[in-house]
Amino acid sequence: MALSVPAFPFTLVVHALGISLLVLVLVWTTDFRGGFAWESTNKSLIFNIHPLLMLIGLIVIGGEAIISYKSLPFTKEVKKLIHLVLHAIALVLGIVGICAAFKYHNESSIANLYSFHSWLGIVIIVLYGIQWVYGFVIFFYPGAPNGLRSESLPWHVVFGFLVFLMAIGNAAIGFLEKLTFLENSGLAKYGSEAFLVNFTALITVLFGAFVVFSVLSQVPAEEDNAYSPI
Repeated sequence: MALSVPAFPFTLVVHALGISLLVLVLVWTTDFRGGFAWESTNKSLIFNIHPLLMLIGLIVIGGEAIISYKSLPFTKEVKKLIHLVLHAIALVLGIVGICAAFKYHNESSIANLYSFHSWLGIVIIVLYGIQWVYGFVIFFYPGAPNGLRSESLPWHVVFGFLVFLMAIGNAAIGFLEKLTFLENSGLAKYGSEAFLVNFTALITVLFGAFVVFSVLSQVPAEEDNAYSPI
């Protein structure tokens, strides 16, 4: 199914929302939460790495990788390589972001994997890794026979899209969970930080929606037959 509108305006909105998310999460984690550190007596600085890398990696870069076949003016093979590399970067950032959360919990004597957000996060990063490895082997190197590639492509697209939408939902859950903890610790429910966190979660959902619109929109006529995995 495709929308009877070109992809270009949707991809522009995705780029703009992605930049907005980067700015919002940096403002939150630096101006309100004190910045970042891998080693610190202030363990919250370790935690701050988690939302930064998860949002930049699995959401922004992952979303840009998904729409790369529709947003970039290059040949199919070049876009295929960009798609692969962006997803690899997203995966690495996601892994480091999860490690930061575990490090924060361990050094703060907080239990690990006690929430639905954490459970779903592990599922997402494992599925993301499987998706990337499978896509690399089937579509890039060594590459599968044409028959297997054709049969795998729809599943690759649907599976990758599902993982991305799961990441969007889990990011929103993560913002809600963290904000709830902060408010229970005394943060003003209608204060500027609470507004910022809620607004960032809203922009995250909108970013995911416009990635969906981009994927469902029309590709340029000369690329109608181009293979476009997620």
